[in-house]
Amino acid sequence: METGALLYDPATDKVGEYQDRSGPYALLRPVGGGREWQADPAALRPATDQERLSAGVRAANSRARTDGPFLVAAPPRPVDDCPTCTELDGLRANARTEHDYSAETDANVLLRKHRSEAHPA
Repeated sequence: METGALLYDPATDKVGEYQDRSGPYALLRPVGGGREWQADPAALRPATDQERLSAGVRAANSRARTDGPFLVAAPPRPVDDCPTCTELDGLRANARTEHDYSAETDANVLLRKHRSEAHPA
């Protein structure tokens, strides 16, 4: 397991970022930060696209935003040669194709968050 990989823990019904091992346990941290928890490595599996998206949106929504503006005119653009940007852009494109505007907005939120953290201007 690679540090930062998103894994689904069926014991807690949560997606977490893999941090490390501690004895027989895997240490996971909630997406977006928070207190780590111990999980059985044998029970963990990679999170599905839907689980990853849902966990990311939940993390983004849990942070109170007090620094407007809240309306953004243009959708965020992916950074070339970044696998995460490409993945989120693909999720957004699929949502747009399926006319799922809520999922499209969710993907925009995650792409904007990823860009601000991984590709600061």
